[in-house]
Amino acid sequence: MTEPLLRIMGLWGRQSGWLLAGLAVSLAALVAGVGLLATSGFSIGAAILAGGIAVPAVLRALGGARVVLRYSERLVTHGATFRALADTRVWFFRRLARSSAGGLGFRQAGDVLARLVGDVEALDGLYLRILLPLAAAVLLLPVLVLLIGHRAPGVAAEVGVLFAAAAFVLPWLAARASGRAGAGLAVEAGALRIAALDALTGLREVRAFAAEGRMLASVQAREAALLSAQRGMAGRTALAGAASFLCAQLAVLAVLIEAGANPAAAIVGAFLVLAAFEAVGGLTRAGALAGHASAAAGRVLEAADAPVVVPDPADPAAVPAGTALRFEAVEFRWQSDRPAVFEALTLEVPQGARVALLGPSGAGKSTLAALALKVVAPRSGQIRLGGVDIATLPAGLVRARIGWLGQATHLFDDSIRANLLLARPDADDAALWAALDAARIGDVVRALPDRLDAWAGEGGTRFSGGQGRRLALARALLSPAPILILDEPCAGLDAETERAFLQTLNETAAGRTVVLITHRLTGVERLDRIFRLSGGKVVAAAA
Repeated sequence: MTEPLLRIMGLWGRQSGWLLAGLAVSLAALVAGVGLLATSGFSIGAAILAGGIAVPAVLRALGGARVVLRYSERLVTHGATFRALADTRVWFFRRLARSSAGGLGFRQAGDVLARLVGDVEALDGLYLRILLPLAAAVLLLPVLVLLIGHRAPGVAAEVGVLFAAAAFVLPWLAARASGRAGAGLAVEAGALRIAALDALTGLREVRAFAAEGRMLASVQAREAALLSAQRGMAGRTALAGAASFLCAQLAVLAVLIEAGANPAAAIVGAFLVLAAFEAVGGLTRAGALAGHASAAAGRVLEAADAPVVVPDPADPAAVPAGTALRFEAVEFRWQSDRPAVFEALTLEVPQGARVALLGPSGAGKSTLAALALKVVAPRSGQIRLGGVDIATLPAGLVRARIGWLGQATHLFDDSIRANLLLARPDADDAALWAALDAARIGDVVRALPDRLDAWAGEGGTRFSGGQGRRLALARALLSPAPILILDEPCAGLDAETERAFLQTLNETAAGRTVVLITHRLTGVERLDRIFRLSGGKVVAAAA
């Protein structure tokens, strides 16, 4: 259970300063709080014996210090937690992107979202509810035993055992007992996100087939399973809290019995014990939640540790001078138990050429694009860029030279400017407008109140299908990549919009190598070569 949590904590090294500062302030606040209660008990006991009430200056100082330190503790420890979790999310996203250059593949979007959001959030208690109280317990145990043992060694031993049980033994037992329940809770939370996201994404189809009731029932079933898991976790948490509370009461009772007729000693001892147990009272409940945190950490690490499909070479080759693209005897299949997509495929795309690659659905046209972009690697054969095998080149360098526009290119729920800058972050407004005008969408953007800063909407919902495709084309044209692969760029467009789009492409991609992947031609394309993909091989259809 501890291994995934330790790995997650290893990711927080960049925030070690904040984390240590939070620990220091937390312990200082603890000392002030315990000192305040102990001094209060001493003052009350002294007042009872003296027959009057006096508030010593040290009590006022400790009270003020505790308020300041507790507030500072909240600021520093929560700030450290937020920074640590942000680092965890960034690390997770980078690892996910490294292993998912071609998309999520067989991963479910809802499950990935659950790991990125829900499972990372479940780790927020690792520092605040476990590590900090555990450090406090380690500090308090010897202090508590020494202070009480000065006058009553036997009581000190009893209180020490009860404190160790509440701070260490009960949390450990609760963590072991809740391990399986915590894993189930993480799984059920992910399943609910998957079902909800699936229903929302396919809402048009759900309405079209009047399947609202069935989809709602599926979501409700997942919700019921999650509530059941949460109920079980809540029961374990309540039981652990009750056991911790009982230990604290027994410790207070032991001190009061030992004090006997000495009210001052009884009050001081009781206040000291209450302060110590209050500081670690949440540890037992945290132990019950540790199973969930461990399961969440395991799910995050499992997704992040997915192997990189095409790792970068340890010793990269020199940057190629040219941009000719050549496939040499390429053999590829997506899985070892599936039929081969290509067998000894050979294709050459000269620098600056305009090439069309035709073929029916399932012929491997998109697979060819994935191979060129180094999303996947051939089982045998070579793919050469400028005469250099791309297996010897970093993926980033290959993708910097090959721009891509797919049939389902995504527009982000952000401004038009941000969507365009994805292709070239250093582009100025003049370059953005030039790309928009080249894609014949500039006038539409100028007519918007916020122009470049207008919101595109989720998936580009503010624009029609043709306008969204032209925005995607503008983004591709903004890229400085000398090779442009267009994978069914007109899918879903009507015939007139498709012809206009391709005519725009004819005028705007001058000087670049263009590979047009499609299942048919419209007659308006300007092409140098046409190839047909069939049976895992490429055949020249026209020259």
